[in-house]
Amino acid sequence: MRLIAFLLLLLSTTGASAQEALSPREKLLLDRIERLEQRLAALEARAAGSPAPPAESAGPPPPAKAELASAALAPEVLPAGTTINMDLDGYYGYNFNRPFTGTNLLRAYDVSGNSFAINQAGLVVERAPDVAAGRRFGARLDLMVGQATETLQGSPVNELRPEVFRHLFQAYGTYIVPAGQGLTVDFGKWASSFGIEGNYTKDQFTYSRSYWFSYLPFYHMGFRASYPVTDRITASYWLTNGLNQTEDFNGLKSQAVLFNFQPSSRVSANLNYFNGQEQRRANGRTPRGRSHFLDSYVTWQANDRWTFAAEADYAVDRPAPTSPPRLVYGGAGYARYRFSPGLSLASRFAYLNDRDASFSGRTQALKDATVTATFDLTDGFQMRWELRRDWSNRPFFVTNDPNDLKRNQTTALLGLVWWFGGKQGTW
Repeated sequence: MRLIAFLLLLLSTTGASAQEALSPREKLLLDRIERLEQRLAALEARAAGSPAPPAESAGPPPPAKAELASAALAPEVLPAGTTINMDLDGYYGYNFNRPFTGTNLLRAYDVSGNSFAINQAGLVVERAPDVAAGRRFGARLDLMVGQATETLQGSPVNELRPEVFRHLFQAYGTYIVPAGQGLTVDFGKWASSFGIEGNYTKDQFTYSRSYWFSYLPFYHMGFRASYPVTDRITASYWLTNGLNQTEDFNGLKSQAVLFNFQPSSRVSANLNYFNGQEQRRANGRTPRGRSHFLDSYVTWQANDRWTFAAEADYAVDRPAPTSPPRLVYGGAGYARYRFSPGLSLASRFAYLNDRDASFSGRTQALKDATVTATFDLTDGFQMRWELRRDWSNRPFFVTNDPNDLKRNQTTALLGLVWWFGGKQGTW
């Protein structure tokens, strides 16, 4: 206190002329000394049991104190455990067939040939449950715009009102029931677990998607529940509106049973079965035919550099109980080698037998061979170079001549992917 009084006396003896010559830093120092003296006086008065003297108005607090006060008073913007994440995925692709349509047949996400394109721009908001933190509820919302949106959710064949839900890729709430090891229950719309490939490019072996990604369901709407049967096996059950149906168009529900096996930290395997009646009503009646999907895939991280994966699928569909079965079967194999943390090379070979024209609209056997170089230039920015060749046992792929079909198409692609946010791992 005596030191502060001495400093004030010393500064006051300089007179009015010196006051005018004070620098902004010196004036700020004077202000802080005055406030400190007032605070000490208040503390002394409180300790003596007498009311504190009224403080003189000294204007707004210094910037540092103002920021601290705002932080203390402002409500929490986001609840604990909430992440806001964004991604932007674009590419340039070239088709050496130079198709007159300007599009690549049977492609899901790299649809455009000889064109710059935005595959997707996405927003993911998530607050996952955390039992350890006392939070059993959670929710997730994925919004999407771009070319992939039309692929995933733009089909009026599956949706009664596709324009309403087109940009809503996922929206579901979660609750972990306190039963045994914890029963996880979701309600809403979620991305399908059928097939090894998913929506977000940054998490895939290759940039383009295989035929199986295009054929298997993209999403479901309804309830799902999963339970860890053992430390290595998780079982799931789904009750949904159907395949790629946000709104049910026939009043009949579909079901799925899924098993995930993790025999070691380097191996993960899935076995999935789906069964449903997927035909629309006609003349007020719903055909009673059924669709069955049997899907399995396994991933093996052999070491820090090599990762292998394989997928096998079998699907049978009958529009009516007495209809002959329409079969689609085949699989895919993947391999990736990581040269360094920022460079990897991946390959894929896929085979799909469209025996009854259920997938492509023509009876044929399809194959694709793909090689993709991935450059992780920095955290949240990825560049991909890809070369792919598709084959069919019949003339099918479009060229620059509408009357000339070829048995193959070759494409080259440069893809760029940006993402940021607090979500870790696979999106």
